[in-house]
Amino acid sequence: MNYRHAFHAGNFADVLKHTVLIGLVEALKAKQTAFCYMDTHSGRGRYALDGSEATRTGEAGDGIQRLLAATRAPALVHVYVNLVRALNAHGDAVAQYPGSPLIASLLMREQDRGILCELHPEEAAALKALFRGDTRFAVHERDGYGAMKALLPPKERRGLVLIDPPFEAQEAEYDTIAAALEEARTRWPTGMYAVWYPIKLRQHVQKFHRWLARSGFGKVLVAELLLHPDNSALRLNGCGMAIVNPPWMFERPLAELLPALQASLSQGRHGSHRLEWLAKD
Repeated sequence: MNYRHAFHAGNFADVLKHTVLIGLVEALKAKQTAFCYMDTHSGRGRYALDGSEATRTGEAGDGIQRLLAATRAPALVHVYVNLVRALNAHGDAVAQYPGSPLIASLLMREQDRGILCELHPEEAAALKALFRGDTRFAVHERDGYGAMKALLPPKERRGLVLIDPPFEAQEAEYDTIAAALEEARTRWPTGMYAVWYPIKLRQHVQKFHRWLARSGFGKVLVAELLLHPDNSALRLNGCGMAIVNPPWMFERPLAELLPALQASLSQGRHGSHRLEWLAKD
């Protein structure tokens, strides 16, 4: 595995992923009963934006850093910014950025449970150190797709699986995700699944969307944020979140979130966003 998320932590893709994640976790908390959060590609859980990897790319400057001064922003953005601020004691200087597992943990209750998977040994070791002592979480140094097959459904019978692979396999990653979701549907058809995906060329995403539309899941909602036209394979033009079995009326907060993120994170006149139901029974 060559990918290191530390180079990209806090960028625009993280902003979309983590604001959507916050909305999903908060929706699960609307019921008093416990839920399970599974993260298939957890990473190290926390990243140093003042470290050599992050400063080399500077991507956080066009991501989380742009949102720190937001005032009239949707509730999901305010919660997100406040969570990041809570990890940083120096005003608008963001030195530490939370990954998905840490964000989820800051929102989860005592009765909720987390399953965190990370295959890379160094990242897994850092993740275990971060969550040492937090009895709500189990950290597994293993393949996240395999963990879905082995550990679903959770004993709580409600919850969320975040699938956020590094897409080192490029287009082939979509087939791996589809296979994992197909297996998961037979084991836990009512589970909530959120899949992050990159957008370079639209035709690469369309095949995955067609599969989701006919996957057999009753509801699939897609939220996308693009900074550039989706017609170049040479750069990350945007990203999306495909949400299987989303919370009731979840399109409403997303309809507020997406245009606000586009306005804050735009890098030119070609920015856009998209919110669409691929399946809705």
